[in-house]
Amino acid sequence: MSDTTERRRTPDTESAEQEQAVQTRKPSRRGGGDPSTRGRTTIADGVVEKIAGLAARDVVGVHAMGSGISRTFGAVRDRVPGGSSKSVTRGVKAEVGEVQTALDLEIVVDYGVAISEVARAVRENVVSAVERMTGLEVVEVNIAVSDVKLPDEEEEELEPRIQ
Repeated sequence: MSDTTERRRTPDTESAEQEQAVQTRKPSRRGGGDPSTRGRTTIADGVVEKIAGLAARDVVGVHAMGSGISRTFGAVRDRVPGGSSKSVTRGVKAEVGEVQTALDLEIVVDYGVAISEVARAVRENVVSAVERMTGLEVVEVNIAVSDVKLPDEEEEELEPRIQ
């Protein structure tokens, strides 16, 4: 302070200055910033495919997922000892980015259902499930109906090679 503008400090002004200094300090946090912004979360394509596959199968009118060939290979794989259980990702392909995802589904519908209504319901269910569980924005869900399951058709059962 200069000689001409000397300010007198008294116990009252000192405590007021200290109180003001305490009030203007910002609280310090370890690590700095919001904890939710520390690091990145990545979601694998397979995770989104499983969520979408389960959500699509929940819709009434969806008989199966995948084309005839993929279902046949899946049936063979399911019969092999130690093979995987029913694949939930069969008929589902996902492309996952940092904040968005796009899905392609191949479905088999039951005979007699309105395909456009089933497709709409599948889209709604898949978008809802994927966005809720992953936080990703679903930009598109493309649906290919590869077959219709007729009431009198037998399920594709492979005969065992060993009897």
